[in-house]
Amino acid sequence: MSDSLRSTQGRSFVFTSESVTEGHPDKIADQISDAVLDAILDKEAKLEAQGYIDTDGVPARLEAVRCACETLLTTGMVVISGEIRTQAYVDVQKIARDVICRIGYDRAKYGFDGTTCGVINMIHGQSPDIAQGVDESFAVQAGETTDPLDQVGAGDQGMMFGYATNETAAYMPMPHYLSSRLAERLAQVRHDGTLAYLRPDGKTQVTVRYEDDRPVEVTTVVISTQHAPEIEDMGQIKADMLEHVIAPVMDEVGIAWRDAVVYVNPTGRFVVGGPMGDTGLTGRKIIVDTYGGMGRHGGGAFSGKDCTKVDRSAAYAARWVAKNVVAAGFADRCEVELAYAIGVARPLSIMVETFGTEKVAVEDIERAVASVFDLRPGAIIRDLDLRRPIYEKTAAYGHFGRNDPDFTWERTDRVDALRAACGIA
Repeated sequence: MSDSLRSTQGRSFVFTSESVTEGHPDKIADQISDAVLDAILDKEAKLEAQGYIDTDGVPARLEAVRCACETLLTTGMVVISGEIRTQAYVDVQKIARDVICRIGYDRAKYGFDGTTCGVINMIHGQSPDIAQGVDESFAVQAGETTDPLDQVGAGDQGMMFGYATNETAAYMPMPHYLSSRLAERLAQVRHDGTLAYLRPDGKTQVTVRYEDDRPVEVTTVVISTQHAPEIEDMGQIKADMLEHVIAPVMDEVGIAWRDAVVYVNPTGRFVVGGPMGDTGLTGRKIIVDTYGGMGRHGGGAFSGKDCTKVDRSAAYAARWVAKNVVAAGFADRCEVELAYAIGVARPLSIMVETFGTEKVAVEDIERAVASVFDLRPGAIIRDLDLRRPIYEKTAAYGHFGRNDPDFTWERTDRVDALRAACGIA
């Protein structure tokens, strides 16, 4: 283990994480991409349930969905592109407009209007060169196995990381958990009318001081929130943020924060926002999506990708593994790295890092993980039930640390099996 991975132990330090609201242009792009994926998954499930018949009256085999959908937004315009394989028709333009309006950009005076913006669909089919290795893995093609869970090859090469810590009840790093909940709360008070002058775009940032690797207090909070042009008193916005956004989140967690320095709209004005203020692009908020920088990241984005893309499914699985390791009491912190080759079902490597917080030998933890978790893509899809239209809601406020039954990778359902594998009652 490198010294840098242990360097926070036994000392005081501060760590900062940020989040963004659903109206941030990059997050709008993520949500549109995942809404397209959800619509395809939902439509194909219905076709399968109906016993899909092709134009010749012969029952047709539905090929598994392949989706890599990318969205770009700028002033008055949405461009949707990517590679998709599906036998279902979905109205991509309507999906994009519905997402934008649901977020709150539904009138021109907000700088972006989902009902009138241009929407360009540039989606095309998936490359057959990629599809062949995912539909039938290298080992199956070579006749080396007939195991059905070896059928699905990884949709790409790369490495994925999962992380968990017991410093919060959600097994998430405190700075990122707080910044995500603040962003979520910022949207809530806008939608429910508590602060009707707010607009959809916004960012949050939280700095937390640690002592001996444990979070002890919030030292700084930054909130930048888009607002109506007639609101010119930043003092009013700051008072509202303290009362309706910051205090409810911090008090629920129970961390000291009253002495924190609070910045609200530090530029003094935030009226022009969303796609009018900045171009949005799918996959540009990967640290916001994961652990706020506290855990490492393999670099692959999540949104718009179906579950054969290990950038997404294996990152979910790595979080599932890490969370179960910490929940089992094996370590206070755990990071799991998985690596894959395109078209190959079995992971190339599995690494467990506990940052010196382990209560059980790391070698024993790794052996237990290997025996309890099947990390082939086909097994991940089966065990986490990933062929469902659940992804749009993952695309804002973080893919991890949220209490939602559809987030199956958040379950701690392998704790007993891990403990048994290590001989612990």
